[in-house]
Amino acid sequence: MSKKIQNIISSRLILIFALFVVPHLFAQVPATAKKYIRIGSFQSHFSAYGSERAWNNSYYEGLIWPADYLDQDNAVIKRTWLAAQDFTDENDYHWEAYAIYFAKSYVGESLFPMELKQTAKFEAPTVYVDRQNITSIYANDVDEINPDQIPDRIVTNVVNTSLGLTMTRRILAFSQQYHDNYYIKEFILTNTGNIDYDDEIELFASLKGVRVSWGTRYSVCKEGARKIGDGQSWGKHTWVTRRGEDYPDHASEIITENNPIVQWLRTGFSWAGQSARNSFDNLGGPDVNGAGRLCAPQHAGIVSLHIDKSATDNSDDPDQPVVLGWHAGDERPNIGNMTPSDAPSMIELYDMMSGNPYKGLGGTDRMDETYLESNPDPGTVHNDAGGTNLWISYGPFDLEHGESIRIVEAEGVNGINRQICEEVGFRWKKAYDDPSDSGPFTLPDGSTTTDKDLYKNEWFYTGKDSIMLTFGRAKRNFDMDYQIPQPPLPPPVFEVNSGGNRITLSWVASPSESDPDFAGYQVYRAVGKFDTTYQKIADVGPGTTSYDDTTPVRGYSYYYYIIAYNDGSNNTTGEANPIGSLHNSRFYTRTTAPAYLRRQAGEALADIRVVPNPYNVSARDVQYPGDEVNKLMFLNIPGKCTIKIYTERGDLIDTIFHDDGSGDEEWYSLNSSRQRIVSGLYIAYFETPDGKTAWRKFLVIR
Repeated sequence: MSKKIQNIISSRLILIFALFVVPHLFAQVPATAKKYIRIGSFQSHFSAYGSERAWNNSYYEGLIWPADYLDQDNAVIKRTWLAAQDFTDENDYHWEAYAIYFAKSYVGESLFPMELKQTAKFEAPTVYVDRQNITSIYANDVDEINPDQIPDRIVTNVVNTSLGLTMTRRILAFSQQYHDNYYIKEFILTNTGNIDYDDEIELFASLKGVRVSWGTRYSVCKEGARKIGDGQSWGKHTWVTRRGEDYPDHASEIITENNPIVQWLRTGFSWAGQSARNSFDNLGGPDVNGAGRLCAPQHAGIVSLHIDKSATDNSDDPDQPVVLGWHAGDERPNIGNMTPSDAPSMIELYDMMSGNPYKGLGGTDRMDETYLESNPDPGTVHNDAGGTNLWISYGPFDLEHGESIRIVEAEGVNGINRQICEEVGFRWKKAYDDPSDSGPFTLPDGSTTTDKDLYKNEWFYTGKDSIMLTFGRAKRNFDMDYQIPQPPLPPPVFEVNSGGNRITLSWVASPSESDPDFAGYQVYRAVGKFDTTYQKIADVGPGTTSYDDTTPVRGYSYYYYIIAYNDGSNNTTGEANPIGSLHNSRFYTRTTAPAYLRRQAGEALADIRVVPNPYNVSARDVQYPGDEVNKLMFLNIPGKCTIKIYTERGDLIDTIFHDDGSGDEEWYSLNSSRQRIVSGLYIAYFETPDGKTAWRKFLVIR
């Protein structure tokens, strides 16, 4: 055969390979791929490989509640395992037990991510602040629009495994105000026999004794963990409790709005406990070095909503899960490289998934009720520096080739709200600072106590009812096949523009304006920072598409959101949640960039002012609040000018080029090296492009 003919044949073979093989490669999803849901008060990401380790190389990220505020991440890790007995792999090696561990390091070896996408019920609104699109950074969150789906968002994730068991998980997120702090998670496990990325089926045998298990650890939460310290950022002092020991006796009962909190749900949840290293009672994560606000009010966990009895009986099995309890965080068998030498560890892991705590460090009791009185620090129960996992296992199931089983859970977070955290925390801190202060302190039931810690903790523990309320609503949603009453759609465009004597808000009418129950729009505003409490400033009817906020104070920053709401006529039964008006999520339109009241440029250099002057750090909270406590304003300045800041002895410490045409410019007391300035007298020098100059002295007291 000539060299030329060989080259032609080789080229054609390459072309054939490209046509038939490369499309299959496109089905692979990178192990690092994630999808973020950011629409409700509960926000998180989901990983392509089918489970989540929250560490992002900087901090533990995910399961954020309440998403209104910074540093409310509650996730640490979710360890996911699948296992079967009497399994023969593709190399004809027989395993007494064979297990899969869902971790990024196993992608391409035993895990093969095939799909990760997010679908939305409608296009997310576009939000502008001073003509800048602040929502553009989230443009890749959604892959498809499906107006026929009921949840606001659905993340679909498909992973093949070397067990031949394909996991399809769907995460359903809702933004209706009574259902926006949990996700419903549906897991469908199918014996496909596909053990890799391609479409070829390698295994055709039945799978015996299939078990599904996870250990989930919560920090509850990032901000509070910093106040508690001593490893709580990875859940070192996390308590776990459970409910639903008598679920089979109540499985047919319906939860109603008259009795929305029931204790028979199959659930486990966690909260941050005491660190033995702290000399103060740290329950609730009080800011002991600040104003006292409770920074760890969260209770986070999982409720089981449905477990197929078998592949041929899709009714709910009231006796599942087989394990619901707690386990030492880092104590589990390591399946290693999944070679025959790891067979003993596989057997140990299967035994753990069957309900036998590894090394005896776990249980299906209510951990807090068993140990709290004698061990205030949960870490001393098992002495695992990793903390405590919520431990859940399902099975065993036998699956013929092509058969599936379905498991449905909800995961959520709840607790006392920010206002109560502030009120209770501030009152506790006042007594903490003054040992003679014995109250009285008012408890949630209206009675009083002289014990400041009992006062704080009783309020904190009302979070247990809060999380059970959340799980009850999740079950009601599932039992209704997700047919909960829906709020109106948000305005598809929301625009905020700074002005000379007002801040102007405008929007495109909600697509729901034509609905007979549509009631109008409400506008909310925050001052100083976006992660704070918002106040309603406007309530306008249908057909209105703009609002002028004429009450801002010059020099302050303002943040807004708008919601569309209905009259509640589609929410009158109480079957799913409290009756009454419903509104779309504030997170669809909340601005995270500030708008300001900007006056016209100053007409005379003599009118220039520095505010506040003097700047006194002890009064900073009444000068410019929130994130702007270090701010000074230069007012009535020319629309274009250069501002140079000097020390009293003439050292230039910062230069500002003002060119936005307004009469305002802010300065955050930082020199050109980004260091905070010290107390002293300073000089601001102003120069216009045509050479006109002025200077002002101002005093800083720190």
